[in-house]
Amino acid sequence: MKKRSLLLITVVFLLSACGKSAALVPAVTPTAMGQEHAGHSGHGDAAAGDGVQAVFKLASSEQAKANQDTPVTIQILDKDGKSIENFDLNHEKKMHLIVVNKDLSFFKHIHPEYKGSGLFTITTLFPAGGNYRLFADIIPSGKGNVVKSNSLTVQGDTPATIELQPDGKLTKTVDGTEVTLAMDHLMAGMDINLAYTFKDAVTQAPVKNLQPYLGAVGHVVILDANTVQYLHVHPTDEKTTGPEAKFMTKFPKSGIYKIWGEFQRDGKVLIVPFVVKVP
Repeated sequence: MKKRSLLLITVVFLLSACGKSAALVPAVTPTAMGQEHAGHSGHGDAAAGDGVQAVFKLASSEQAKANQDTPVTIQILDKDGKSIENFDLNHEKKMHLIVVNKDLSFFKHIHPEYKGSGLFTITTLFPAGGNYRLFADIIPSGKGNVVKSNSLTVQGDTPATIELQPDGKLTKTVDGTEVTLAMDHLMAGMDINLAYTFKDAVTQAPVKNLQPYLGAVGHVVILDANTVQYLHVHPTDEKTTGPEAKFMTKFPKSGIYKIWGEFQRDGKVLIVPFVVKVP
């Protein structure tokens, strides 16, 4: 497996000409609004995603509703509107789809099924009403990493928005595993090391039995509070099993960010969220 020491994506959101925010459109509409792209620095030209389009659609003409299965299709096209046929595996999958809600209290990492001719499909469930953002992470063959995103408004009861607040302590316990995150020289625009340390929550013994998750010891997804800056980071040593997992990235701008670390132990995927303020 090809080792990836740094995977950095910055998504700059584009508004439609009328100035309205992007929205996922139903299948009966021929085009989707609010498509964005970004390259992954560290994998060639940061503009490698230019010329790739993504059309996000609901599989029915009805609006998405909370707590109901929602089929979504994502059609990947070239600059001329023709289907892109071939995609490289990116950590065992042809597409990683990250779904978050507006205040980042909800996070889901799923993998749409590839149907051929550039078409990916997924059926997923949104736990509450409100605004969501979908990020599709792909590698069209012969191109660099590409991220396309779109918005979706889900009908249903919408909980009050919770303002994102930096964590006072970067230690959390998830499914019996105590996880601590340490960072050096936290500052925008500088390379930064993210070091996760794992202990058994009961015995405090170092955890050395982390299992591969999607071909690596773990994955880290980072979004800023406005869901404008998006980073997907892979470990510097993919094959380690603990008690440490290290990553390297760069926060593009100052602000508040939420960091989700994904790891696997005893057959369970551990999703460990932290919120930090980057000077």
